[in-house]
Amino acid sequence: MPNPTLDEIREWPATVSVASAAQALGVSKSWLHTALKQELLPLRVLRVGRRHRIITAELIRFLEAA
Repeated sequence: MPNPTLDEIREWPATVSVASAAQALGVSKSWLHTALKQELLPLRVLRVGRRHRIITAELIRFLEAA
């Protein structure tokens, strides 16, 4: 499945799963989990129970700067 476009990502909900964020960034879910844990990316993670959510606005800003 192709990576979503920036316009498609702008239509996403306020937060997304790590899997969706990884797809948007073109990386694996496991790599993104590791990068987030090591704070290698300027993305805030919200913990909801046992799940992690990425703030879509921050993901968009990161992608626009890339």
